[in-house]
Amino acid sequence: MVDDGAVPSAGRPLRIAVIGAGPAGIFTADALTRQQDVPVAVDLVDRLPTPFGLVRHGIAPDHPKMRAIRETLHRSLDQPLVRFVGNVEIGTDLSLDELRRHVDAVVYTYGAALDRRLGIEGEDLPGSLAATDVVAWYCGHPDADRERVEAALAAARSVVVIGVGNVALDVARVLARTAEELEPTDMPQHVLDVLAAAPVQEVTVLGRRGPAQATFTTQELRELDELAGGTVLVDPAELELDPGSAERAATDRTVTRNLAVLREWAGHEVPDGHVPVRLRFFRRPLRLLGADRVTGIEVERTAVDGDGRAIGTGEVEVLPADLVVRSVGYRGLPLPGLPVDERTGTVAHDGVGRVLRDGAVSPGEYVAGWIKRGPTGVVGHNKHDARETVAALLADAADGTLAVHGPVDDLVTTLRERGAEPVLLEDWRAIDAAEVALGASRGRARTTMHEREALLAAVRAAAAG
Repeated sequence: MVDDGAVPSAGRPLRIAVIGAGPAGIFTADALTRQQDVPVAVDLVDRLPTPFGLVRHGIAPDHPKMRAIRETLHRSLDQPLVRFVGNVEIGTDLSLDELRRHVDAVVYTYGAALDRRLGIEGEDLPGSLAATDVVAWYCGHPDADRERVEAALAAARSVVVIGVGNVALDVARVLARTAEELEPTDMPQHVLDVLAAAPVQEVTVLGRRGPAQATFTTQELRELDELAGGTVLVDPAELELDPGSAERAATDRTVTRNLAVLREWAGHEVPDGHVPVRLRFFRRPLRLLGADRVTGIEVERTAVDGDGRAIGTGEVEVLPADLVVRSVGYRGLPLPGLPVDERTGTVAHDGVGRVLRDGAVSPGEYVAGWIKRGPTGVVGHNKHDARETVAALLADAADGTLAVHGPVDDLVTTLRERGAEPVLLEDWRAIDAAEVALGASRGRARTTMHEREALLAAVRAAAAG
């Protein structure tokens, strides 16, 4: 028998549920299990049957080196104190209150999955998509809206991508790739087929402000110039810096490197048969044009004021577009029972990861990753963020704020009794093996299985065999 408020021990460790098995969740589990001051046992819970979050379903499949980080993440899943529990949706399979009765603490690390909208006329026309829609589709996310994305791509000759972050560049690059370039990737076969047939003839990437305010990384930018059948074009006039932008470039090495790359491209000419990929700055979207579907986008020329904000100049132009993809940010969504700030799209916290409810710290609730700080930084930034949150949790365990409670039923046993089908680590290995086998049948290292039922069928087949 364990009394409420007891100190964690080897026989009754602190039970912690980490909600979200992406990089932030796995880094959190890793930080919890590497320390030796407080005995812990971690359930890494995800609503998908597969781990790795945005590493699997967000990093473009033509980035094999970046996607290889999941091999590093996999080592954390192999820790004996970590249990992967996939295919479990909080609010459906188990309420948050019920989960909290099974564990001593919860760390929310489920990211920011919703796109931010432009808020302009025509945004809901067919042919207008969020980058989240396109990325989910080409990465094989089970929830991707295949019909909507594929209908948009079938008519996409002129593509406009709004945004100048890494995701915008990913979308532009994938759409400008040749079929031969994409064939070795782990994209689902239907994605390869649709992209091979898509009639893309030009891609334009639009930024509201100038190149000094763009948020892409230099590595991502350089990869745009490695297209076998595409050529990057930049207007030299748009690379001239106002005093504020020049000051920013002088103090930010990434901006300096980006500008150097862009200046290399200013003299490019497009060879016959190549897809032009235009980077256009100082343009903000006013409205999408078209009756039954997108036919163009009206944009206004901008200037950057002293505070780095884009201000309109009144100069308007229309760009042809059969497909417009907005990539202007992500925001988190609430879990049933967990509020999210509507303005920031994040869970309120005390600055180091303790969740706040009604302005007060909520004992036993913590947050890490994008749902904590917003959708900023690259994958590695989640490691520091996770360590900060774990330090707060361990401090609470040390001073008695966080303690173990009475005995409860095993989480996985409870889920199975309710008819849920939790996917554990061995089950994920069966999915992994099935994807490798599917890829081998097509001459590739892996082919992503995109349908939830197919993923679960691989689990059942392995269990039966």
